[in-house]
Amino acid sequence: MKLREQVGQLIVAGVEGPELTPLERTWLKLLRPGGLILFRRNIEEPRQATALLRQFTEIAGAPAFRCVDLEGGLVDRLRDLIAPMPSPAAVFTTGKRTNFEKHGRLIAGEAKALGFNTVFAPVLDLALPASAPVMRTRVVSADPSDVIEYALAFLEAFEAEGILGCGKHFPGLGGGTLDSHEAMPAIERTWKELWSEDIAVFRALAAKLTMIMVSHAGYPLVKDSIPASVSPHWISTVLKKRIGFAGLVVSDDMEMGGILTQASIEEAAVRAVLAGMDLIEICRDPVLVIRAYEALLAEAERSAAFRRKIETAAERVVEHKNRYLDAAMPRPASAAQIEKLRERVKRFGEVVGA
Repeated sequence: MKLREQVGQLIVAGVEGPELTPLERTWLKLLRPGGLILFRRNIEEPRQATALLRQFTEIAGAPAFRCVDLEGGLVDRLRDLIAPMPSPAAVFTTGKRTNFEKHGRLIAGEAKALGFNTVFAPVLDLALPASAPVMRTRVVSADPSDVIEYALAFLEAFEAEGILGCGKHFPGLGGGTLDSHEAMPAIERTWKELWSEDIAVFRALAAKLTMIMVSHAGYPLVKDSIPASVSPHWISTVLKKRIGFAGLVVSDDMEMGGILTQASIEEAAVRAVLAGMDLIEICRDPVLVIRAYEALLAEAERSAAFRRKIETAAERVVEHKNRYLDAAMPRPASAAQIEKLRERVKRFGEVVGA
């Protein structure tokens, strides 16, 4: 694989609307990103969404991560297309493991029906008082054992359905008072608190997770105030070495204020890879996607050590794709299949009281 292709493998990109524009087709063919992520702005109806994913897969010319955020509740890109999915908090309140598993199975079923193979869920952050106004119903409990119980059943359902999950947001946003979409939270929790509580969830689930997403939060009581997403301490030392996580490390969206208030997109992309990041999400602006791509390429051409970082990350990405993904897109779901799924989601909402 050429260097340009290796750099492309490290990027999960977003596009603007429900169809690829001629300009988007051009830069996607040039960069050949390792993945595509869709949002509500990209999804109008089932066959259209599947067609968009198919177009990208054809351009990629290889297995690709076809990603979507589907947590249920506040973060549900398919609520208008299928039906509102109950939130993690509502499902956990039932106290029934069968409901935790069904939550995962229904979300995986929605993703599969449209042609996605990767879902950025579950949220593994603790439901601590500090972050309650920000995280709201995205989190299930302040007790790590509760979060592990919910997430384990949820992930087992994903595995059964052939969907890749992604635990987020390492090393934990539970202690944050700011929304990292807008600014960088400085989370005032000690190493002892993080390791025994927030990180305990990621440690327990590391073997079940194909991907872990790293936050754009700083942890000044532990190391320094730089975002974890560009921190060698959090990514390489803690997540990869100390915990022994062998899956792919993914950034939260690099267009978020939590990182772009701290660094340019060029600096952030290079620092993330230096820190040990495998996949970088840039979810909307093609200018930022291209700027990040060119910065990674230029640094790899300048520095042999950085080029080795690119090569290592690209090898890991391709290895995971070959292990977990099918090259071909599934057949589009029929109207009857979508309607059946819609009814199942509605009934589940009634069961959990959401």
